[in-house]
Amino acid sequence: MGWLYMNRHHMGGHATAKSWLDAQFTFDWEAGEDGIAHSARVLASSCPGNRVYYAAAEYRANGEITEVLGIVCLVRWNPGDKDNLHFGYKDLSEKMGPCEDGCPAHILDLLTPTDNEYALDWRRRCRANLQRRSRKIEDGMRIRLAEPVTFTDGYEGSEFIVVKRGRSITFRVPDGHGRYRITGFRERDWSVAVQTRVHRTVFASSTTSARAVP
Repeated sequence: MGWLYMNRHHMGGHATAKSWLDAQFTFDWEAGEDGIAHSARVLASSCPGNRVYYAAAEYRANGEITEVLGIVCLVRWNPGDKDNLHFGYKDLSEKMGPCEDGCPAHILDLLTPTDNEYALDWRRRCRANLQRRSRKIEDGMRIRLAEPVTFTDGYEGSEFIVVKRGRSITFRVPDGHGRYRITGFRERDWSVAVQTRVHRTVFASSTTSARAVP
C-alpha cells in the first residue's frame, strides 16, 4: 500500500512512531462467518532513528499460533511539519521482499519458519548485514572496499587506514593524505588488505675471525 500521513494529535495519545505502530499491529477480531477468530500482537519491535520500523508480529487463529511474521514500515516522523502532517508510514510484510534489510537479530530470532521465497531472501539479507556490522574494526587496520568511493573533494579510492578514536571512526588514505568519513561503512563490502612489509637485508661481514683447532 502507499504512504499514510496524519497529524500527531490523531495518533491516539502515542508519543512515538514505534508505539503507534505497535498498537496498529496488535488486534483481536471476533469470529466471522468462517467461525475463526483472528488476533495479533507485536512480540518485539525497533524503529532506529524513526526511519524504519521492524517488528515480529504473532498471528493466531482461534487462539492457536499460525505464524510469527516480520513486519517492515517506512517511517517519516517530523513533529515540526508546517502542514501538520507529523507522521507518515508505509507498511510492508517480509513476504513482499522489502528493500530495507536492517532488522535486528532479536526480532529475526522470533520469526517462525517459512517457505516464502521473498521472506527467505529478506531474512538472508538481514543476517548478512548483521554479520557485516559485527566485524571487528581496529585502529590502524588497512581495509579495501569492494568498490571505490568518491568524496566531495574529488578524491576517489578503495584502500584506507582506519583511524579509531573511541566510537568515532574515520579513514585516511595510505600515503597519509586526507581524513574521510565513509557513509554506511559497516554495511559495505570490505576486506582487510594485506600489507607488504619490506624487511632490511643484513649482510655478513666481509672479514671473519678464525682460531686454531688444537
